[in-house]
Amino acid sequence: MLKILYFAGLRERLGQGSEELELPAGVRDVAALRDLLAARGGVWDCLLTLRNLRYAVNQQMARLDSPLCAGDEVAFFPPVTGG
Repeated sequence: MLKILYFAGLRERLGQGSEELELPAGVRDVAALRDLLAARGGVWDCLLTLRNLRYAVNQQMARLDSPLCAGDEVAFFPPVTGG
């Protein structure tokens, strides 16, 4: 299982803050997971279109080519600004 977390405006757009998903065969990295989730269509397309979307695997910043294993926690979040 993967634990997937969605933060900030992304959580609001998707209507959920987290989910658990069995690691599908063939999904070996963050990019493949992002593409799988975006294939749901509708609001999920934002995973492909949001500029500067960030990723973390097991609470460490990650890149699209970062590998995934069953039991990982994957977070998606937009850049956050404040002032």
